[in-house]
Amino acid sequence: MTVLVTGASGRTGSRVAAAARAAGLTVRAASRANGFDWTDRSTWGPALQGVDAAYLVYPSDIGAPGAAEALGGLAREAVARGVRRLVLLSARGQDLALPAEEAVRSSGVEWTIVRAAWFMQNFSEGPLVEGLRQGELVFPGGEVAEPFVDVRDIADVVVAALVADGAAFAGRTVEVTGARPLGFRAAVAEIAEVTGREFTYVPVSARDYGDALLGFGVPAGEVGALVETFEALLDGRNASTTDGVRGALGREPRGFTEFIQEAAAGGAWSE
Repeated sequence: MTVLVTGASGRTGSRVAAAARAAGLTVRAASRANGFDWTDRSTWGPALQGVDAAYLVYPSDIGAPGAAEALGGLAREAVARGVRRLVLLSARGQDLALPAEEAVRSSGVEWTIVRAAWFMQNFSEGPLVEGLRQGELVFPGGEVAEPFVDVRDIADVVVAALVADGAAFAGRTVEVTGARPLGFRAAVAEIAEVTGREFTYVPVSARDYGDALLGFGVPAGEVGALVETFEALLDGRNASTTDGVRGALGREPRGFTEFIQEAAAGGAWSE
């Protein structure tokens, strides 16, 4: 079985690719480094040719402008190329993601949507890490709780959906979370406890955070979508846990403390 993994060098795609290879699948990595570009439709057909199934993750955010159009177009191209199944990574509770989800659902291909909680790895990889390494997390998370999920659990669920018999995951939306809700302040405090360093959480408004992103050079269109997403998602709507990981994999999700210990051992927050 050959699977196309978009975003293969990214936070989720790299883990999906690794989990797929561990399951004995042939992985075709799709990223700009390998000639795949979400903004260039001429690159889609060659990437999909001869593929049995595909993992789709849209860059920046599934609620970003153009996401639904691009995902729908790629899904239709997949149908034309004989791809049998698509697994789409979406965001739990994100209304802006619904058009993209519908674009994949209506394409005519067998689909599974995996709606994920906030990634544990957002604390150890990506744009938030540099601030933490300096001792401070500035983020518009307020005091809401979030059942942070390990990206490796997301990858395992995605691979299970890619390889399962059609009836098991076809036409299903699976919400994956960690085992316990945790506020951002408490999460930062746990990182401090495990690492023995002092870390501070500084909550800011989504608008102020958007201004900071503009200053970092993030395009205004993307910033607007992200601000809207933060204002919606970080209102407590996602505080509850689900049994998505257990139902898909037959085991409990990885724990936040376990994640911190492994990330710290790997030097995630070293100065």
